[in-house]
Amino acid sequence: MSRMIALMLALVPLSAACSAAVTPSGAPGVQSSAQHGHQHAAFESGRLHVRVDGEEGLPDLVLIPGLSSSPEIWQPTVDALKGRYRIHRIHVSGFAGSPAGDNAQNGQTPMPVAAPVAEEIARYIREQNLNKPAVIGHSMGGTIGMMLSARHPDLVGKLMVVDMVPFVGAMFGNPNASAANMAPVADQIWSAQAKIPHAAYVMAATQTINGMINTQSRREEALQHMRNSDQGVSAAAFRELIVTDLRPELGQITAPTTVLYVKFNDARMTDEVTDAIYAASFANKPGVTLKRIEDSAHFIMFDQPQVFASEIDTFLKSN
Repeated sequence: MSRMIALMLALVPLSAACSAAVTPSGAPGVQSSAQHGHQHAAFESGRLHVRVDGEEGLPDLVLIPGLSSSPEIWQPTVDALKGRYRIHRIHVSGFAGSPAGDNAQNGQTPMPVAAPVAEEIARYIREQNLNKPAVIGHSMGGTIGMMLSARHPDLVGKLMVVDMVPFVGAMFGNPNASAANMAPVADQIWSAQAKIPHAAYVMAATQTINGMINTQSRREEALQHMRNSDQGVSAAAFRELIVTDLRPELGQITAPTTVLYVKFNDARMTDEVTDAIYAASFANKPGVTLKRIEDSAHFIMFDQPQVFASEIDTFLKSN
């Protein structure tokens, strides 16, 4: 339990979200941001906005970052695939400088974030006429990718989940843990995360997130994303992860699925134990490809960028 709490606390944002100015561009169907130097899809949503890189007509790829993360974590992936794919980077409202919008919390009852975001991505795919895009999600983004692929199997061409299990709650309880009996634990954690004083939360989360990225030069990037996020949104999203069990839905995913993962950051967790947990977690998805990445912490794209790029290339070329 302590391992998973440490793992996820590292991604919980601590400060109020800041706005990013968006100005229209001359190109039809997109908007551009002078602040970030990227284009936004012409898609109105209070749950997310979408950065678009690449020309229309190229194969589509949807990238979903994790809890409190920015679409910037995918920049090396975007650079590597330039000219080969049209890439749609999801920015969840309330994370990494984006205003909370419809993901805002009232402070009393936690409202879901991941599931509504998954539905908005489905709407985006339909309205933008994307043809069965490949979808890659990291951490909570992997949960969203699984939701999207299971609940809208006609929309997704292939799915990659990066270091995420389909039921986070199982990591807090015994083998018989269920979404229902994990609700009290989730509520307790949500209350602590949502109400802890800001300064104390920053101090604790900074120490933890540093342990989730082996590459010291990349830690500040993730820390800054965390600091520029909405604490209430991420606390609610984390609670939602604990009480969301996607294992029964995995069989509804028709897209070829690849899962990249790392050894659990716990001295008691060997490679073999980690492998067994992932195999059991994804047992309901026939034909899933499971691959453990060596010498990496949770942010594989930071710790093993060349290996990660190679795995994405293999994934995208696979049938």
